[in-house]
Amino acid sequence: MAKHKIEFSEERFYALGGVPALHIIDMLGREQGIQVDAEQLAESKEALFLELIGEVQPILPVKEIAELHRELLPMAVATGSLSWVAEKILRALGIREWFTAVVGADCVDHPKPAPDTYLKAAEEMGVEPGLCHAFEDTQLGMEAARRAGMQVVDIHNLLA
Repeated sequence: MAKHKIEFSEERFYALGGVPALHIIDMLGREQGIQVDAEQLAESKEALFLELIGEVQPILPVKEIAELHRELLPMAVATGSLSWVAEKILRALGIREWFTAVVGADCVDHPKPAPDTYLKAAEEMGVEPGLCHAFEDTQLGMEAARRAGMQVVDIHNLLA
């Protein structure tokens, strides 16, 4: 973002967690009056991320919960990332087969904080949203899951 003279503080980065990069770039550009090709910048961001994919580490308490339930309950990933990025991460971690579905921001018309990503994940698992637990690390994601009618687990409480 700095390369394009777009200010994006760490605090704002975390506050917008779960929102697709394309939407964030577009929003920040409009707010700051800076013309930028949001699509190209989002693609560049994903390319840089892919260079570092080998360094991605799971959130251990969440991984342990998923591992305990992987053959007992249907599970899905509902993410603000693009689905192909999430797929690559899950494959790099060796856990893709644990999940019935991977629903990214590109799979719905209205990504997080709208509930659509979570609703589609529940649909693809064949589970009523009210019976689902969503493990989230951002306020916007928690809002989306609650709006979908799911029970929310703030993963920060698992790390304490």
